[in-house]
Amino acid sequence: MSARPTTPGQDPLYETISRVLRHNIRSGRLPEGFVLIEGPIAKLMQTSRAPVQASLRILNAEGLIHRFRGRGYLVGDGATSLTPIRKSLEEFGFEIPDVSRSALAVRGTWQRVYDKVEAEIAACQIFGEFRVIETELANHLGVSRTVARDVLSRLNERGLIRKGATSHWLAGPLTARTLREKFELRSIMEPAALMQASDYIDHAQIMQVSAHIESGKAKNSAQLEDELMRLCLGRTPNSALVEIISNNRLLLSAMDKALSDLGLPVDPVALDQYQTLFELIGSRQIDAATAYLREHLRVLSFKSVARLKIVALIPESESLPPYLTPVI
Repeated sequence: MSARPTTPGQDPLYETISRVLRHNIRSGRLPEGFVLIEGPIAKLMQTSRAPVQASLRILNAEGLIHRFRGRGYLVGDGATSLTPIRKSLEEFGFEIPDVSRSALAVRGTWQRVYDKVEAEIAACQIFGEFRVIETELANHLGVSRTVARDVLSRLNERGLIRKGATSHWLAGPLTARTLREKFELRSIMEPAALMQASDYIDHAQIMQVSAHIESGKAKNSAQLEDELMRLCLGRTPNSALVEIISNNRLLLSAMDKALSDLGLPVDPVALDQYQTLFELIGSRQIDAATAYLREHLRVLSFKSVARLKIVALIPESESLPPYLTPVI
């Protein structure tokens, strides 16, 4: 039986990126010791960093690349000591095959649509339960129903929507109980990830973040949450753990953004706590940092529940997209 042909863009974006990187590594274009960093890869392939991060974790699990004490990954299985090669991908004739280039173009468009819908659906859940109408979503985005259906399937995989008893897509509500459970998961997984990542953290970068907080350049805790994930938790060699942490944070990050957009003030105490946390990590006091992170998440859980209760006093946002209908 012949294999079913693959339509360009049908695979997840991270799989397409993985194929391109795998091709360049196995062909010898990228030599052992070459430093792979998500930013330059994302720029070259015209994607966001998230699918690139997922691709690098996959190649790391396959043994084609490995973590080291610097930033990024080194090409090679890590069995021998290598001198890092920090040069641009273009200098080594980095190649994107035509099939993958077409897939990147298709999925790049799809990814931009997905990110927008993900943010809107995650944010709406602080106001209650909503039905997501597929035809309205397609019309709102100006895409086919097939694309809209793909987006909804992905949202379902990530736990942001679900099928109701009448087979309608439903989102929310984000309740105090849900919030507490997500923070319980965070307090279990994130300290463990920080401990595992300790040998792969660039401590100079961490101290720079700490200095930014002290100087006032870091304006909000959401930014620091992202930095903690990117520079610390995301560096654990356990790729499955990183993915679970990222998915668990989705609703929490969206809630913070939605509440900030409603005008709730920044918590100055949270900024101070992040500064302490980054100082501990930057000074290599990982045991103390792990304990501090666990306590920080406990306090943050109580504060987040209190912030969520404020929403009950605020009228539902009139800027919700038309494909979302409140469930009465």
